[in-house]
Amino acid sequence: MHAQPSVEPGSPSPMPTLFTWEFATDPYPAYAWLREHAPVHRATLPSGVEAWLVTRYGDAKQALADARLSKNPVHHAGPAHARGKTGIPGERNADLMTHLLNIDPPDHTRLRRLVSKAFTPRRVAEFAPRVQELTDHLIDGFAAGGEADLIHEFAFPLPIYAICDLLGVPREDQDDFRDWAGMMIRHGGGPRGGVARSVKKIRGYLAELIHRKRENPGDDLISGLIRAGDHGEHLSENEAAAMAFIILFAGFETTVNLIGNGMYTLMRHPEQRARLQASLDAGETDLLATAVEELLRYDGPVELATWRYATEPLTLGGQRIATGEPVLVVLAAADRDPERFAEPDTLDLARRDNQHLGYGHGIHYCLGAPLARLEGQAALATLLTRLPDVRLAEDPADLRWRGGLIMRGLRTLPVRFTAMSDQRLPDGTSRL
Repeated sequence: MHAQPSVEPGSPSPMPTLFTWEFATDPYPAYAWLREHAPVHRATLPSGVEAWLVTRYGDAKQALADARLSKNPVHHAGPAHARGKTGIPGERNADLMTHLLNIDPPDHTRLRRLVSKAFTPRRVAEFAPRVQELTDHLIDGFAAGGEADLIHEFAFPLPIYAICDLLGVPREDQDDFRDWAGMMIRHGGGPRGGVARSVKKIRGYLAELIHRKRENPGDDLISGLIRAGDHGEHLSENEAAAMAFIILFAGFETTVNLIGNGMYTLMRHPEQRARLQASLDAGETDLLATAVEELLRYDGPVELATWRYATEPLTLGGQRIATGEPVLVVLAAADRDPERFAEPDTLDLARRDNQHLGYGHGIHYCLGAPLARLEGQAALATLLTRLPDVRLAEDPADLRWRGGLIMRGLRTLPVRFTAMSDQRLPDGTSRL
């Protein structure tokens, strides 16, 4: 079921149809129409659930920080069948609801404080060599072939292995996590049952891993959560499993899409790409940092922020929202708002005034953003340096975007490049 075109009073053109495959390919013209004519718009989603879409930057920033908009699904006033269609498929049945995307203060404050210790600048900086090692290892796997699918061979496994290391998943178990996460991505826009089955398998594994870590703790996030619970922080096993799960779920697909969307955008903007490559060749990093921020703004990995529910009547963008109604902030629309960004539909890798909302705003700002930025910078810089002539292997019109409501990412990203059969490291040794 899709939102149907309608003519708003006084509007010069009919409202575009939302949530079709054509819309998924390029949603930005439709979002521009909504920003101008219906900035807070009640839409029927593909699931049949009705929700308010917030598309202007100012309204979006307000909504993301508004304490009257709860993250807890218990506040959804819709019928039971509708409540079951929000959130991550399978998390309710797997006892994985008590994570940061579903709770409010004070529980949110307590759990975020515990988990934030894994994402301090110092811890992220210490993780940088491992991210670079993973990046090079994955490129080694296809550099000699002259072609690759950058989603499945690179952008997807990189954050999976990185997050597994962060959580403390043993190396011998990480391929299982990769398979389960792959099922979550493949089924993300289709039947919810496929995702739910993967969630159930992950939940079973996490229960076993938590038990093993309690007996033999290490210097990893799951061990840290267990220690916190053992020292009176009131962290239940379900909370520890839910936190590990959401770090995996929220952390890997956002980074997959950051790398995939980012490379796709760079390959379609040769002048901007050449500017970045020249900067990297000169050993500079300033442009790389602003480039990743601009790629997050221009075509970021998260299209809509996760669900919020009004706990009391409120007015947003001139629209009255009733208690219990769902609100979805359209980050992709807000980050192209001409009232906030000069020439918003133009890619400018050196953009400085770039307070985008790609990782949210307020108390639910993405906890893993520093790690995602690290992974994105390492991935893009290494790809452009090691495969300097990498290019699309298919017409952009033939590429397909994954269905789904929250995330925005390509199903595949086939590329070609000059095969690198004997890449040499600075010390003269062979990389392959």
